Amino acid sequence: MDGVTLPEAAWRTREGLDRLLQALGADDGLARYVGGAVRDTIMGIAVNDIDIATPLAPDDAMRRLQQAGIKVIPTGIAHGTVTAVLADGPIEITTLRRDVSTDGRRATVAFSNDWREDAARRDFTINALYADPLTGAVFDYFGGLADLEAGRIRFIGDALTRIAEDHLRILRFFRFHARFGRGAPDAEALTACRQRARDLMALSRERIADELTKLLALPDPFPTIALMLENGILAPALPEIDQAGLDRLGVLLSQEREIAASPDAVRRLIALLPQDTAAADGVASRLRLSNAQRKRIAAALAPDPSDPVEALYRLGHEGALDRLLLATDAAAQWARIRDRDRPVFPLRGGTLVARGLTAGPRVAQAMQAIERRWIEEGFPGETRIGEIADAEVDQLLRATR
Repeated sequence: MDGVTLPEAAWRTREGLDRLLQALGADDGLARYVGGAVRDTIMGIAVNDIDIATPLAPDDAMRRLQQAGIKVIPTGIAHGTVTAVLADGPIEITTLRRDVSTDGRRATVAFSNDWREDAARRDFTINALYADPLTGAVFDYFGGLADLEAGRIRFIGDALTRIAEDHLRILRFFRFHARFGRGAPDAEALTACRQRARDLMALSRERIADELTKLLALPDPFPTIALMLENGILAPALPEIDQAGLDRLGVLLSQEREIAASPDAVRRLIALLPQDTAAADGVASRLRLSNAQRKRIAAALAPDPSDPVEALYRLGHEGALDRLLLATDAAAQWARIRDRDRPVFPLRGGTLVARGLTAGPRVAQAMQAIERRWIEEGFPGETRIGEIADAEVDQLLRATR
């Protein structure tokens, strides 16, 4: 795989990037692209994040960038990372490093000027690719190009050692296998992940949730989730995810394909979770999901409403689609609401006061009754809602005479 050159890509012409590289001394070999930007460009995948590695100390890198008139933020300077703010987006610049000590959650590092030493501390061979920004020459110290071509996700060096350095690498292994892997997973890597699965218990639940949702957002996470269940990877941290959840995920993915729905990590997580609102919320709380995500999970698993149009009214398109895709026969039901605007209840309390009701609890009671009738009749227009309102107000006024 010698002589590989980084293909041209739109991100390489980002505004201000040439000035940044010049400031860092790319002409003198003091800056290289690294990691995902190199890997994804080789694979022909769109690049979102650009990372640059440099032997320059963080303070020196900041000084050079500031002198070039580039805004720079010390986002992780203790670990060697600063962020340059360009017009088209931020770029992280990290000093070459080696690990001094690790505890599976965080590392103490020392700065280095050795590119291979920096590559050796990374997780997988396909993520330890560097490229000269001027010539495009790719530097591959551990066979990452061959692994990328073969669809093989392989830890750098000893897999157990890499996992001991950062337990999150267990979940990252499966996410990268789902994204880039082909065929059976690397045997050494899978064995190490299986042996060290309980290490996930030491991680914050936010980090677990972040990796899991990234995996679930991929086009087809089913084979990888099945592989994780088969090898007991999720059991220590998420014992609630079981074969029944995997089966539901399979149904959901099939339904998504049928109606060409975009991948949605939260919806797929809902399929994996217990289909009991309280139990699912317990997992969501443990994973530190946002309040909005927890409300979405609760709405998707609640028993009512079952009618798709009423679900659209109460939950919006996203919530209604959650309901449909988690059930069966989604295609026919989705066709009823796909192009339909969310119904809006057209009455306000003041309208009923104008019709003769006294402001207070009876107005709220009447509004609820009118809304129920409006839903039952299929969300009729203003003329009919006016008739319903007149009838309800008349009934209430009669009762007070």
